[in-house]
Amino acid sequence: MNKGSQSAAGSQGTQMWANAERYLILTGGPGAGKSALIETLRQSGYATSVEAGRGIIQHQMDIGGRALPWIDPALFAEMMLDWEMRSYDIARTKVGAVFFDRGVPDVAGYLRLMGLPIPEYVRKAVEVFRYNRRVFIAPPWKEIFCQDRERKQDFDEAVRTYDALAVTYSEFGYELVEIPRVPIPERVQFILQNIKAEPLSSPLLNPRARPK
Repeated sequence: MNKGSQSAAGSQGTQMWANAERYLILTGGPGAGKSALIETLRQSGYATSVEAGRGIIQHQMDIGGRALPWIDPALFAEMMLDWEMRSYDIARTKVGAVFFDRGVPDVAGYLRLMGLPIPEYVRKAVEVFRYNRRVFIAPPWKEIFCQDRERKQDFDEAVRTYDALAVTYSEFGYELVEIPRVPIPERVQFILQNIKAEPLSSPLLNPRARPK
């Protein structure tokens, strides 16, 4: 790599780390109510991302593709990584806090869950694509857990997913904050209080605000 390329790469890395503080991840096992929280935050005016796993499964089932966790988990993980990195890039066009429905470290957690090796480039992606150090994790919640067309895991696998993600996020230097098992409005309030979020009228957290 020449000096110009090294300088560009360093500049991009610095910019990504500068954005990390406002990138907030919600993660957890399937069926723990995570996506409902993301949707509530979106409806409240916050910028959010779309979950990679569910989106990929929907697309692959529609076209008869093989990148499905029950057919080719390694290929599924590759597509998740690409999706999460793209979501990260899109977030850079937003203003204020962005809530992610999972993040790049979830790919490493999924590979761990499946007993697959975590390639060096996945580890590199986790180190480069950084988020706020505090990650909100939804614990397994049997009372609200249910399966559907895309979610074929049973509750035991949901628990194992939670465990794999907890280990993975901690391994990569994140601080986990467990979301309490309470109604959605109280869960959202818990999250906002923990990040000391200002009202939506604040330029920092209002995704509709634009710098002058």
